[in-house]
Amino acid sequence: MPVQPAAATRRPRHAGPARCVSGGFMTGVPVREGPTGPADTFGADGVVNTQVDDMEFASARRDLAGWQGLAWRAAASAFVLWHMWILLVQPVDPTVSRAVHVFLGAALGFALFAPRASDQPGRRVAWYDWLLMIPCLLVPMHYILDADGIEMRSFMGPNWQDLAAGAVGILIVLEFARRTAGLVMPMIAVVFIAYCFVGPWMPGILFHRGVEWQAAVVELFGNNGVLGTIVQVSASFIILFVTFAAFLQASKAGDYFNDLALALVGRARGGPAKVTVVSGILFGTISGSAVANVVASGAFTIPMMRRVGYDRETAAAVEATSSTGGQITPPVMGAGAFIMAEVLGIPYTEIALAGLIPALLFYIANYIHCDLNARKAGIRGLTREELPRWVDIARRTYMAAPLVLLIFVLLSGYSPFRAAAIGIAATIAIMLGTALVHRMGLQGQSLPGAVIGAIAETLAAIERALTGSAKEVMQLIAVCAAAGIVAGVIGLTGVGGRFATMLLDIAGTSSFLAMVFAMVVAIILGMGVPTTAAYAIAAAVVAPGLIRIGVEGLVAHMFIFYFAILSAITPPVALASFAAASMSGGDMWRTSVVAVKLGLATFIVPYMFWLSPALLAQGELSVILQAFATATGGVWLLACSTEGWMLNGRLTMPLRLAAAAAGLMLMVPEVFTDIAGLAIGTALVLWQRRAFPVEKPA
Repeated sequence: MPVQPAAATRRPRHAGPARCVSGGFMTGVPVREGPTGPADTFGADGVVNTQVDDMEFASARRDLAGWQGLAWRAAASAFVLWHMWILLVQPVDPTVSRAVHVFLGAALGFALFAPRASDQPGRRVAWYDWLLMIPCLLVPMHYILDADGIEMRSFMGPNWQDLAAGAVGILIVLEFARRTAGLVMPMIAVVFIAYCFVGPWMPGILFHRGVEWQAAVVELFGNNGVLGTIVQVSASFIILFVTFAAFLQASKAGDYFNDLALALVGRARGGPAKVTVVSGILFGTISGSAVANVVASGAFTIPMMRRVGYDRETAAAVEATSSTGGQITPPVMGAGAFIMAEVLGIPYTEIALAGLIPALLFYIANYIHCDLNARKAGIRGLTREELPRWVDIARRTYMAAPLVLLIFVLLSGYSPFRAAAIGIAATIAIMLGTALVHRMGLQGQSLPGAVIGAIAETLAAIERALTGSAKEVMQLIAVCAAAGIVAGVIGLTGVGGRFATMLLDIAGTSSFLAMVFAMVVAIILGMGVPTTAAYAIAAAVVAPGLIRIGVEGLVAHMFIFYFAILSAITPPVALASFAAASMSGGDMWRTSVVAVKLGLATFIVPYMFWLSPALLAQGELSVILQAFATATGGVWLLACSTEGWMLNGRLTMPLRLAAAAAGLMLMVPEVFTDIAGLAIGTALVLWQRRAFPVEKPA
């Protein structure tokens, strides 16, 4: 890894805590333009390119101005508040809520996103988008006015209004997904729709008798398709937790988490990279989007890594890998985790608990890779003057209170809805209290003036959080609806059952090959597709087969979920890696390769919890702790083998192979392999200490 000369520019202590871009909306950080595009993303002034076509949020977002901007913000806030009302106060018919969720969301999306990406997508809604909003309003109106009739006709056959609403609704969903998530997801949906009609001419397991177009419209749009389980999760769990995350970001919790990570590991060897890993854990607890995490934290961490000597690709890869892990980090995991809970019929708390140890192993592996990289390249940490003071960190501990409260309420057995609502209320209280103390204590305002000013400031922050959460959830609504189309086709044509039969045949040869097949499907589906959709489709296609070959349901779904998330850093289409490379100015392909190398040990983790469900917190505590300890040792040895470095010196090729073998042995949940792996690992450590006795200064 090339080492760059350290720049002289530093952030002095008096400069205050480092600030990051909050919420993933790419605001507040200056960008320098070169003659042919973005300039070098790191310079003496520490400027980073945050104007990223991040592929997970459309690059054609309009910056609505005037009355249109005001109207959009009001409608978006009302949209989010309506969801909170029906989830927490007054429930409505599920089909009606799903239709409103998708199509009012689409209306907001068509106003916000232009049809094509361009440098200047505009500040006003185009006339054709106003026309497109009309059917977005008519489709849910059909369900609101005739909900009972629609339910009755589900047994008797649809009328022409049902067919028209379904056909138009499917077209709207495809365009909505194209604008917000890119071309890949709607193309997949179109291929599956076409498969409904070309089945009689397909070979092998893809053959089916064909589907009448009326049946296809009803099935793909109804409760087994667009308005099915996946959208139900989007209209409940996902939007509420996205709103909680938006409120937490509005309270500047992201700044606090960055400063906490700096204080914890900033002075360590390769400190900035380790700060990225730790901040990835902290950001991951409040955000379930890899690319949003990259944009939010990368604006701060990538220049810091470049300053101490990391090259562009490595800095971007560390950020991409760390941000990707946020989607498997409890308590707010990726949106797919909520879908998993609904499909398996188990509480979300169990999903979050099961994801804890895999998330820890993911970040332990990343941290080890960063440490070994720093040892090899002699990269230092940050100086004390560059770090926030612990006394300042301690004064802002209250910023983490909503997150701690959310975890406590979830573990106390309350519903996720109530937990998120309590977390939002706590965040609002903190924002109000902070504004009041600031105005009275620092600005010296009188109590009445401070109260009025604090309330106004808090209301403005609430409005930003509501509109921010609406923007964040746009893409999730679109991809969940499009994934519903795919799930509907799978159920209608029976192809899922035939895939399950194929997996049974593969498992007859080797269960390991069946798991490899599931991994490949999940990663391929995740190439260029948001991980929520990748998991939803892979779960519909592959999970039933894994369960039929004897894999426990939670293990099967977590296995698929994990690899769907890792697709964000896996070439050739690695969304998180590409976003980070755009920010660092590095080569996208090289960044993806380095990211896979940094995360190589984490690709073994799903196989570990397949072999040992104790890593999903299943079983007795002693067994869980033993499995975690041996898995951690295995991850460390495998990382040493990958990097070719252990402790203070380089590993020769025979020693690298021995380290890999020992690491894999520790990952297998057998007493004999644990003992053998521990013996080989201990011998390697003793050999390295003897061969390289002098430790390099951190």
